[in-house]
Amino acid sequence: MNSSQKPSHSTPEPPGGDRETALKLTAKRMGQLYTPNQVLGRIHTIGCVAVEITQKCNLDCTLCYLSENSQSVKDIPIQEVYKRLDQVYEYYGAGTHVQITGGDPTLRKHKELIEIVRYARDIGLYPALFTNGIAASRELLTKLAGAGLCDVAFHVDTTQRRKEGDTELALNAIRSEYIKRASGLGLHVMFNTTVHRENFDELPALVEFFKSHAKEVGLVSFQLQAETGRGEWGVRDFIINQGTVREQINKGAKKTLPWDAIQVGHTDCHSYLPTLVANHNIFPLVHSKEMFSSFINDFNSIRWDRLEKRSVLLRKFSSALIKKPKWWFKGIGYIAMQSYRIGADLFKGKGRIYPLTFFIQNFMDANELNKERVHACSFMVMTAQGPVSMCEHNANRDEYILQPITFKNTDGTTQHYEPLPKVVQFVR
Repeated sequence: MNSSQKPSHSTPEPPGGDRETALKLTAKRMGQLYTPNQVLGRIHTIGCVAVEITQKCNLDCTLCYLSENSQSVKDIPIQEVYKRLDQVYEYYGAGTHVQITGGDPTLRKHKELIEIVRYARDIGLYPALFTNGIAASRELLTKLAGAGLCDVAFHVDTTQRRKEGDTELALNAIRSEYIKRASGLGLHVMFNTTVHRENFDELPALVEFFKSHAKEVGLVSFQLQAETGRGEWGVRDFIINQGTVREQINKGAKKTLPWDAIQVGHTDCHSYLPTLVANHNIFPLVHSKEMFSSFINDFNSIRWDRLEKRSVLLRKFSSALIKKPKWWFKGIGYIAMQSYRIGADLFKGKGRIYPLTFFIQNFMDANELNKERVHACSFMVMTAQGPVSMCEHNANRDEYILQPITFKNTDGTTQHYEPLPKVVQFVR
């Protein structure tokens, strides 16, 4: 699919917030990818959904998914943002993780940003702020946490031409500052890193950094270079792929990790690996594809989320375990195995153990969209036309962000939104 083509996207009717129906629809959409260890359709209706609240950005990255018109596009009305959040709920149900993103969302009026986060949380979604962090002050993060923000994902890497340095090692000073800003606010802190040839060799050292901050950082995402948007760099070097990035993370972990135990969406798109860190050493939380498959098959009626208190989760699973005796022995075996593997480091670390999830996102080039991968996408963008695969959206961004919108005000009056000022010409 060429980026100059209009998207041929057709959107099904949403199940109206019914999570069970949404799970069945997701399972059907996965098709042959609905394997026993596939979480979409069993645990989650979708991986996450992005809602872009501004197209403006305060960086000019060498790898960028925005279009040449993005900086000129006026922010969509807040009523339209609320409508899209409602649609996230209608399509995927309560508990869906929604990215409040852009551009950089912190460039929208902060009062509106706070209200958007509050609205998302109030209707039962889990909002995450995706930002480069420049304008994400401690004061703003505090207000957002008070409004119900669950996660904050800071994007920091060497594509951003930051004055602090041109190596990932140098940028650790910024990462440390951002960790400090979010500390103590109850936010789940994540970091995004675009992987390209110039920082590929630094990935093991980055893993070391994140490992040393596992107390504060819960998830790190490595996003493979893709040719899309207005960035200066083209297609990725042949060395950049899911397999080689996995190996670099293995080097940083100093062990071979079980990358295929859990499947999220299409196997060519994502790698997902939850781990535990004890005494600065990494231990996979799930070792066996077969055991994980059996677990989610037997306990898929239980809805759990990392935002729930551990005591609540413990009560849920304890109650379910009473009814499933076969898991008494499996559970004892799992605890014994993990104790054997982690025990010494847990003792040396004085009992401190922290969760740290590794995620690899393999974006597609704009002119190399694969129909099967688009169809099975776990990372959607909510548009005026409904949910669209992120890769498809980025490949055809202008077709979505330059469309006029008619919306209703709170008083019932109708208003028209034109994305571009009249003096700005549409560049194709």
